[in-house]
Amino acid sequence: MNLIHTVFEPQGAGPHPTLLALHGWGANALDLRGVAPYLCGGRFLVLCPQGPLQVPRGGMGVGSGWFPISMGGVMDLRAVLAAREELRTFLREALQRYPIDGKKLAVLGFSQGGVMAYSVALGEPARFAALAVLSSWLPQDLLAELPDVPASEQLPVLIQHGSRDELVDVSRARQSVEKLRDLRIPITYREYDMGHEISTRSLADLSTWLQEKVLSPIILAS
Repeated sequence: MNLIHTVFEPQGAGPHPTLLALHGWGANALDLRGVAPYLCGGRFLVLCPQGPLQVPRGGMGVGSGWFPISMGGVMDLRAVLAAREELRTFLREALQRYPIDGKKLAVLGFSQGGVMAYSVALGEPARFAALAVLSSWLPQDLLAELPDVPASEQLPVLIQHGSRDELVDVSRARQSVEKLRDLRIPITYREYDMGHEISTRSLADLSTWLQEKVLSPIILAS
């Protein structure tokens, strides 16, 4: 496959509800795999691809990223879209290789991985059952590039953020919420007394939300 990755696979033959989990800047394919057993009792097949960029971490070795960080400057939209194509290729290959339930496919992204999750899921909203974005933001440049697809109104989105986030200020998450509400996308927004992290409480809320939106959604008759 085109991207290094790790997988958490539930027991049984499948097909399994699946979560595409995208790590943040400087992390790697192992970073989010550890949460898999705590999501809905480990019922999700969790795919954890590794970003294609190498990120030096001083004496801590080398991590990975999805696109170059801008340090407050203009985001390189072309790099984001190139990384999105890598993820689309990865997902096509994964669908052939792993027992994935294509009707219960969700995307999760943490920090920089959240930008990629927005790009992948909002770029093809009809393909996914849900989108969860943790400690991240929705860049205006990316929003302007996304297609105006009515199906996006049916993609449930969860945004979680720490009120003490030292890397991505909580105001950026609040701005992202307003942008999505303007598009009439159904949003669940949760703030926590935490920094740039996943806490026990936020993880439990994420699990409950995935259970509701992906594993046992209520279908309303039209």
